[in-house]
Amino acid sequence: MIIDGVFSGGGIKGFAMVGAIQVIEEHGFVFGRTAGTSAGAIIAAFTSAGYTGHQIQELLNEIDVSKLLDPRRFWVPIPFTRWLMLYWKLGLYKGDALERWVALKLAEKGVVTFKDLPRQSLRVIASDITNGKLVVIPDDLGAYGIDPISFPVAKAVRMSCSIPYFFEPVRLKSQVKTGNVFVDGGVLSNFPMWLFDSENVKKTRPVLGIKLSGDNDMKKPEEVDNAIELFGALFKTMKDAHDSRYISRKHVQNILFIPMKGISATDFLLTEESKTELIARGRNYAGMFVKKWTY
Repeated sequence: MIIDGVFSGGGIKGFAMVGAIQVIEEHGFVFGRTAGTSAGAIIAAFTSAGYTGHQIQELLNEIDVSKLLDPRRFWVPIPFTRWLMLYWKLGLYKGDALERWVALKLAEKGVVTFKDLPRQSLRVIASDITNGKLVVIPDDLGAYGIDPISFPVAKAVRMSCSIPYFFEPVRLKSQVKTGNVFVDGGVLSNFPMWLFDSENVKKTRPVLGIKLSGDNDMKKPEEVDNAIELFGALFKTMKDAHDSRYISRKHVQNILFIPMKGISATDFLLTEESKTELIARGRNYAGMFVKKWTY
């Protein structure tokens, strides 16, 4: 059966979604259209390009994920220089290595730009912090004077994965002189289920969302006693409030929740054991989900 898939952000924890996809495919489901944010954008792009869940696992096993972290090199090796560059470049790592790797693996399936994919088969979320708005790629690129179908898929994924202060933002020039700055789509929508499952719009096929969540998707109240805690609480609110309100209004039977605990989204130094455990966790929760999914 052909279904649509939506994959949440979650950084390195996205390994769990790979395991979930494997089980979904083993039960005879095929993804017709996909959408995602951040790590979910990588999964969505690879799936749209024709990779299976097991093949995506092989891609991830081939790469040392720590090598996707590409800090800038300095002539003078002063520790403070790294933080000075964070001030000017807005990210500890360039993000170029991630984009090159995604581009290479997509090219192996004959995918370079959105023209190489069926129309509307892939959409990813990015956040335009220059204009303060959520951007759906490729749909919204026309507003920037950019031809959507000629835009590189790997660049779109890179934009969606630009975790603030971790990876450098992506700057795109539009019809105006100044460039537009884009960061991680999770800042505004970490789980874009609404792309394929909108209210008052008849669905063309079942929609399955795979969401990495806290235990039972419940969050403890934030303690806000200083400026740093205020910043953290603001960021979490921006990232989760929109999607949480949307999910609360919808039937949750079409969302596969994978509880995550104790692993940071930016822990790129995961051991092989931890990667295997994450994939197994995704398989486990997907196995329980498909048994009761009525779609």
